[in-house]
Amino acid sequence: MEEEDAITIRLTRDQAFVLSDWRYQVMFKSDDLAGIIRDRAVWSPVYAISGTLDKTLSELFMPDYGVRLEAAKDRLRIDLYGGDSESTTPGESG
Repeated sequence: MEEEDAITIRLTRDQAFVLSDWRYQVMFKSDDLAGIIRDRAVWSPVYAISGTLDKTLSELFMPDYGVRLEAAKDRLRIDLYGGDSESTTPGESG
């Protein structure tokens, strides 16, 4: 891929951390991985994103990973839903 064809995606550290955990759950703990990602071509961008997240996030290797992850999720929920931590879909009324 030529450099001018590359796309940059910007995430906050919290977004990257939560996405990394979700990706781990899907890739390594799911019994239905083929059902979640049906097209094998999707693995190319998934691996590219995974590698970047793994190299960037020091939180992945910290002993208080779970506490940090929950705090990041809480901050993202507040940013997205304004404190309604029960909603799972943006704009969904709870």
